[in-house]
Amino acid sequence: MADRYLHFTGTSAGRFLTRRLGLPQPAALHRWSPERPRLAGALLHLTAGRPTRTEELAAVLARTGLPLGGDGDHGPAAAVVLDATGVADAAGLAEVHAALHPVVRSVAASGRIVVLGTPPSPADHHQAAAQQALEGFVRSLGKETGRGITVNLVRLEGGAGGAESTLRFLLSPKSAYVSGQVVTVQDTAPGAVADWDRPLDGRTALVTGAARGIGAAVAETLARDGARVVCLDVPQAADDLDRTAVRIGGSALALDITAPEAAERIAAAVPDGGLDVLVHNAGITRDRRLANMPADRWAQVVAVNLTSVLDTTDALLKGGTLRRGGRVAATASIAGIAGNDGQTNYAASKAGVIGLVRSLAPRAYAEHEVTVNAVAPGFIETRMTAAVPLFIREAGRRMNSLAQGGLPADVAETTAWLAHPASTAVNGQTVRVCGQSLLGA
Repeated sequence: MADRYLHFTGTSAGRFLTRRLGLPQPAALHRWSPERPRLAGALLHLTAGRPTRTEELAAVLARTGLPLGGDGDHGPAAAVVLDATGVADAAGLAEVHAALHPVVRSVAASGRIVVLGTPPSPADHHQAAAQQALEGFVRSLGKETGRGITVNLVRLEGGAGGAESTLRFLLSPKSAYVSGQVVTVQDTAPGAVADWDRPLDGRTALVTGAARGIGAAVAETLARDGARVVCLDVPQAADDLDRTAVRIGGSALALDITAPEAAERIAAAVPDGGLDVLVHNAGITRDRRLANMPADRWAQVVAVNLTSVLDTTDALLKGGTLRRGGRVAATASIAGIAGNDGQTNYAASKAGVIGLVRSLAPRAYAEHEVTVNAVAPGFIETRMTAAVPLFIREAGRRMNSLAQGGLPADVAETTAWLAHPASTAVNGQTVRVCGQSLLGA
């Protein structure tokens, strides 16, 4: 369903009226397309404190495709990267203010602000306080900027080289609906990439719940990036599933992911018996308040949304179907972070996915060199949310820093970043795709 309010605020009368009434003023977001694959404008590289990765970071930023600037010769700044890894005490925070205060108003609409920090140290409470302060700073700035500008924090455990895929993502139109997030990049060497435009060439991906909505968008995006995609969904959705598979040049696997033989059938269906990317997107809702929820509604949601993720991931890892260097990306939800009225079953299952990621990620990498991450969507414009009552739907759209709902493509682009061969250093993360929703913020 079209967001008519977003369209209205883009007109002269809409802008005038919403300003006078103090209503939200969402900006049309610049999302990735073949015609507009990059942001328009210069990239400003700023520093605070005494950073140690300056030359390495500059080389990475130069490869993003944005011209490095600062003198206005490329127009308004498309993006600003502030290296605050050298901020080690409260006094150093003044340099954060001094660096961004003069330029924040000059960032173009749909621009990007990325602050680089380091993990807070348990051995140095002054450094820990200063670096934790960056999180509050970024989340607040993301709520101030408006005009479709996003603000995120990247914590570097090691050098900047491992963060290249993350910086390319956050400094591109692909991250249009990701804001107010904190991503830790571990001290791990990135995988080799022959072609940044088609990084998944020669790789096989499986996407569950791929018949429509977010799952279909994920399958399409992974195929765009070069992957051979196996699209999985329940037999009842076979017609839509076949259409998705044909559209992207993939294959269809009609299968109930909760079936005991699911992992065996997946292993038999993937080309050459090997899988490089496993995307757990299948999910259902059976909403009712706990006092009115029968046991079967609880069990169905947990079985599809959580148990199937646990069981198939374990089996595909143990059996070697998921190749070394592979990627697991699971779909959580902001409901699993903030909770939701009438969704104790759904919120429990999605919080369980986050717990799975946190626990499995270090072991899966140590034993199989497989990374495990999650995306947590907020309000995404799908057929399911189109059926939500009007006032609840409008609240979901407006209660975030971008004052609008996201699109399935936003979740898909984030999943593709996590599936990227150069995203080895991104592991154990849950990234919200919610426009910095006020829920759970």
